[in-house]
Amino acid sequence: MLRKRLVINLYALCFSMLAVSSNPILAETALIPNITGPAKFARISAPDDVQKFLQEHIKLPEEPFANNMAQRTFLRRTKHEIIELLATQGYFSPAVTFDKRISNKVEIPVIVIDPGPMANIRSVEIKFQGSIVDDESQQDEIKKWRKAWPLKVGRPFLSAEWEEAKSVLLSQVSYKKFAAARIVKSEAVVDKENAQVSLHVVIDSGPVFYFGELKIDGLDRYDSGMIENHRPFRTGEPYSKELMHRFQIALQNIPHFGNVSVSIDPDVSKHNASPVYVTVTETKSQRIAVGGGYSSNNGARAEVNYSNHNFLDRAWNFSTLLRLEQKRQTFFSGVNTLPNENNIYYALGATLQRTDIEDLVTVRQRVDAARIYQTYNTQWQYSLNWQREEKRPDGAINQTVEALAFDWRYRYHLVDDPVNIRRGNVSELRVGGGLDSVFSDQDFLRLYGRQQNWWPVGKRDVFYLRGEAGYTLAPSRFGIPQEYLFRAGGIQSVRGYDFLSIGVREGNAIVGGRVLATGTAEYTHWFMRNWGAAAFVDAGSAADTIEDMDLFLGYGAGVRWRSPAGPLALDLARGHKTGTFRVHFSMVVNF
Repeated sequence: MLRKRLVINLYALCFSMLAVSSNPILAETALIPNITGPAKFARISAPDDVQKFLQEHIKLPEEPFANNMAQRTFLRRTKHEIIELLATQGYFSPAVTFDKRISNKVEIPVIVIDPGPMANIRSVEIKFQGSIVDDESQQDEIKKWRKAWPLKVGRPFLSAEWEEAKSVLLSQVSYKKFAAARIVKSEAVVDKENAQVSLHVVIDSGPVFYFGELKIDGLDRYDSGMIENHRPFRTGEPYSKELMHRFQIALQNIPHFGNVSVSIDPDVSKHNASPVYVTVTETKSQRIAVGGGYSSNNGARAEVNYSNHNFLDRAWNFSTLLRLEQKRQTFFSGVNTLPNENNIYYALGATLQRTDIEDLVTVRQRVDAARIYQTYNTQWQYSLNWQREEKRPDGAINQTVEALAFDWRYRYHLVDDPVNIRRGNVSELRVGGGLDSVFSDQDFLRLYGRQQNWWPVGKRDVFYLRGEAGYTLAPSRFGIPQEYLFRAGGIQSVRGYDFLSIGVREGNAIVGGRVLATGTAEYTHWFMRNWGAAAFVDAGSAADTIEDMDLFLGYGAGVRWRSPAGPLALDLARGHKTGTFRVHFSMVVNF
């Protein structure tokens, strides 16, 4: 028994000597600042930034130690963890000592940390080997990659930044041509005495890869040609990860397939014609969907849609839609062919629609045929449509209009994320018209253009500008379908005013005019990942002549929520001309 007490007393003496021999400044700070909350049965004392970092990674005991052995084991293990963690933050010479304090008559061990100097980067050496060295087209890229390398000489060394920088560099090299690029050397040589780190990276690009033939798996009802026609590259072209991504997105966007996987064989021996593996899962060819929703433009909505993705056993897309909204009711039936090898497909459709907006009732029957050329970010469309429209303005003369119109439409978009855009632009031009001599009640030519731009601000925020303008060349607005005239107001137009409430007055109704100009400036601050707030100003007008245009100004603020389908917007806007407030709610559809 005496021997056991002697051993315990000797250990206590050694522990006390260890605490006394530690840095007296650190021992003193251990008793006062920078310690974790009172619920812990061990404490950490360190400078504020180090303290915060360690608290995120070190779990301190919340119950008393069972015995001295458990306490010693915990302190020894925690010391090693702290040394390893501090190394990831650039502290390679930390001093970790132990002290103690009394809390509620209980002796609490305190881990005292002097992180020492943070190591800075002394030198950076980035080398390349493989086919990229002799590829003249890649030399400018290599210069850009070296210039963009984030770990500059003199900057503090952080392990996470080091790993991320290497990963980004390898991704840049393998993005085009060099599918088998790899890091063959990666060193961070630490000089503890001088608190400096020398970085060395060597990347072997391997040979240039070229696209080979498609290896398709999973097809049952459909022919492989429909997949061939969607690929944005041809056999023999140099490999590009962007083109592979576009290929997969294109296949995912057609309704014939559920799951889609696209990959390339990274075998270096096949680099001259590397096979592209496509695995698909076919969906059911026929489907009935029922849905509903609400928009402050058209009110509540209910709809039912029947679709057949293998119409006439040709993989054509046939759809029939019945959509009932408070202000608009639509029945549509149409069929689209599949794109051919030149990215061209054809569409044929028929529409019956009734609208009741701003005391103007319209009933329209329309049949149209279109030829569409579409790539990843461009669409050209030529269409011919015949329509008959009954126009019934409250308090004015009813009119029936017929027109055979030819339309041309061009749209270009380049955005970082089609669902949640932070950077990019969308451009659209439309030209359409008809002739009195060819099944139309009047000669007319409609010109329309729209431009949208997004710019990122800081890490999360977005600044958005939109502008649109239109002009219909005609002797008068009479005899022209409303589709080829202009009204403004509401979402994606001038908020603070009712949907399509800005235009030309006929009796008690607002009808379309021949001139349009509107614009938007909006700033969105995302204060959380999925929640944000926006402030905006809208302005514009629609009239029968430029001289009749009167500026309508709307401004306000709103809430944004990133849903899986896109941002939902709830805005409160004030119409400056009327002084009234209106609530606008919708899903933000940018294009």
